[in-house]
Amino acid sequence: MAEEAAAGYLAGRIDAVREHLSSLAAAAPRLGAEFGKVGDELAREWQTRAPGSILALIAACVLLGYLVRAGYHYWVRGAEVRDATVRERLRSIGLRFAREVGGVAAFAIGSAAVVLIFEWPARTREAVLGFLAAFVVVWLVIVASRALLSPREARLRILPASDPEGAFWHSRIVLFASWFAFGWVIKSWLLLLGMDLPALRLVIYALGLGLLAIAIEAFWRRSRLAALYFVLLWVLWSMRAFGALWLAVVAAALPVVMRLVQRGADHVLRSPGTAAAEARGVAAATIGRALRALAIIGAAYLLVDAFGLDVDALAASDTMGMRLVRGAVHALVIVLVADVAWMVCAALIDQKLASVRTSTSPENEHRDGRLRTLLPIVRGTLAVLLIVMTVLMVLSALGIQVGPLLAGAGVLGLAVGFGAQTLVRDMFSKFFYLLDDAFRIGEYIQSGNYKGTVEHLGARSIRLRHHRGPVYTIPYGILGAVQNMSRDWVIDKLTIGLTYDSDLDKAKKLIKKIGQELAKDPEFAPSILEPLKMQGVEQFGDFAIQIRMKMMTRPGQQFSIRRRAFAMIKKAFAENGIHFAYPTVQVAGPADAAAAAAAQQALKPAAP
Repeated sequence: MAEEAAAGYLAGRIDAVREHLSSLAAAAPRLGAEFGKVGDELAREWQTRAPGSILALIAACVLLGYLVRAGYHYWVRGAEVRDATVRERLRSIGLRFAREVGGVAAFAIGSAAVVLIFEWPARTREAVLGFLAAFVVVWLVIVASRALLSPREARLRILPASDPEGAFWHSRIVLFASWFAFGWVIKSWLLLLGMDLPALRLVIYALGLGLLAIAIEAFWRRSRLAALYFVLLWVLWSMRAFGALWLAVVAAALPVVMRLVQRGADHVLRSPGTAAAEARGVAAATIGRALRALAIIGAAYLLVDAFGLDVDALAASDTMGMRLVRGAVHALVIVLVADVAWMVCAALIDQKLASVRTSTSPENEHRDGRLRTLLPIVRGTLAVLLIVMTVLMVLSALGIQVGPLLAGAGVLGLAVGFGAQTLVRDMFSKFFYLLDDAFRIGEYIQSGNYKGTVEHLGARSIRLRHHRGPVYTIPYGILGAVQNMSRDWVIDKLTIGLTYDSDLDKAKKLIKKIGQELAKDPEFAPSILEPLKMQGVEQFGDFAIQIRMKMMTRPGQQFSIRRRAFAMIKKAFAENGIHFAYPTVQVAGPADAAAAAAAQQALKPAAP
């Protein structure tokens, strides 16, 4: 039955197209006569008025409209253009748009006054009103295109484009809108003057060829496929396949519109001077996603109207197909709302992450490190929760009972839990490590034989980068006790050996002075919590006196400070006659050996 219905519909469409083409072919020879008939109708209507009076009224209509518009612009002066902040740029764009729309309204009021006050021939009056409406519509399109593309002022441009691109697309949009609006008025006027419908359709198709030429010229150099697509649209329109026409329009235009509205929101709400790669703001994400949702809803209603569907009848119907359609509509709304909610939450998280990554404040270092660790995890968790909730709500909207699914998922989860105990242990271990704030992204930790900087916190494992380059991937369940070497402060102890004849008091003063100099150095001062100082003698060695020094620094900064301290100690000790001890080896000859033996014999006590 479905195949027979489809075949019948296709045969009916073919017959309708064949009949339509036959009527156009029959109307082509008498097209000139139809124009003559229209001219006669117009001449009979104008012969009751004085010669030139109609043209004078039209000129007065246009002139008064421009005079009223000029007065409006005189009293409403243009606002100063500012773009130092997003708020100022939005204010400038809004004021310019409102001023230009007010100018169009002033022109329309002034022109309409002439039409309403003076006596006009009936059909001429309708034609003048039609052309006036078309002129106003085209002017509004110009204003809207100028707001979006701003060919002359890039600072007030909503869509991101270069100056040549803005000027090109602005001119093509205005040309297309002008041809379409005035062609629509010409069609309506010819129908009013009595032109035969098949002949009028020939005129309409000729005007449509003009629109096709404008579209092909605009897209030919950028995309040959897009130019051929407009040819397809013209063919569908000429064959009166309006359902397929609007379906093709929506299929091609909707992705472009969705991409442009998001890019426009990102561009206009981005602070001047910031790079395009900056994190998307909350306002840009909200407005962009809301406009995308409106575009999708508008496209759906356009298709419903194009296919001639009765929404009330569909809502009242209780068939299986209609229930699925209503469920699909509800599911679409749920997905759009979830999409907006996700983009707002993701923008909030990304914006916070961007501010944390650019922050260099030592006071907030611990807080920023914790945020860098937790925010990506929160983002992923939130994404999973939204996806699960959206899927369940969509299934419920489609009429599928989610209760049995949840029960089955619970049983399946229990079975998976028994079979994946190691995985569950790793996931719970990660949760408790993060709850205890044991480590963060960027910190240097050690666990057993593994040590390195925390690079990534996965679902079941942590990734450490050793300072020599190797990467360790360790499951949380076997991580065990963690030694964090990047928290709060470290005490670095240094030991040097001096000769036994060294002046220890002088060495202590020199070391204290070096510690004070390091604490005043702009390069090291932010990292030194307690300056370098000498603690005293550690031990007496075989060849040196071991002295101990210590200093308190921020984690990870002690190495560079230690190297500079050693260099300064070496230089200061050399200048003040303090020598470092080092082991020596003395080699003696035979004579030296005899002398040494005699000396030792002399040192022995005499026998009683």
